[in-house]
Amino acid sequence: MNASQGHERNADQIAYWNGPGGQRWADRQAAQDIILRPVLDILVDRAAPTPGERIVDVGCGSGASSFAFAAKVAPNGHVFGVDVSEPMLRRARASRPPGLQVDFALADATVYPFDPASFDLLASRFGVMFFADPVLSFTNLRKALRPGARLAFACWREPRENPFFMAPLQAVYKHVPKLPQMGPEDPGPFAFASEERVRRILGGAGFSGVVMEPVPLTLDVATGRGLDAAIQGALEIGPASRALEGHPADVRAAAVQSMREALTPFTKGDSVLLPASIWIVTARA
Repeated sequence: MNASQGHERNADQIAYWNGPGGQRWADRQAAQDIILRPVLDILVDRAAPTPGERIVDVGCGSGASSFAFAAKVAPNGHVFGVDVSEPMLRRARASRPPGLQVDFALADATVYPFDPASFDLLASRFGVMFFADPVLSFTNLRKALRPGARLAFACWREPRENPFFMAPLQAVYKHVPKLPQMGPEDPGPFAFASEERVRRILGGAGFSGVVMEPVPLTLDVATGRGLDAAIQGALEIGPASRALEGHPADVRAAAVQSMREALTPFTKGDSVLLPASIWIVTARA
């Protein structure tokens, strides 16, 4: 996908998710799906999909969320996964389980011409925080929903609530400059951390009955494979990885040692258990 196929203000995100960054996420997806499985289980539970429903999965990535929802609406339901990342959708299409009614579109949900009033549920696991104009994006998505249809998505709460992200990053910051400061409403993982902002966006897009449930979690960033696996994961994707880009081997080695020291207190056997916190957001069209 190139930037001309999406909304012009989403061009930077489209470029990132179709470049080396998006490929790294696609390559890392199997481990990320294990790490984030507790989030997906909670999201599916709160969304309460039922057999026969039609679901649009926004920012579906490599397909784990789409497959989980499709299993719940089988045999006659259908899931339509939408994402801007060709590398991740390539993996989704290759790993689609047989028998599930799932289709994918390489598209920007801000401008995609969805069939009007055609879905019972809009769902997303961490796929809605990257819109440059989220009111415009959710307005387009709401038009795709039947009157009274449901919305359910997971998004991250404030950075201070998420050592999952911040513990490796703070260790790396002992050795490299901090990443450029992002504004609280800039597209990114924490763009929906503010309850007030999320309510304003959804209200502006025509949704009602917004409920925001704070959910604390403990996530095993090692996927049961030990401290070295946790460090390797931080080096491959996420903010610590971005902060270390372009730095020489000796700086990276020092940062790895600091990460090891920072993560050791969270190690239990072969797991590295980092606290995290999300919002589960639900509403009605």
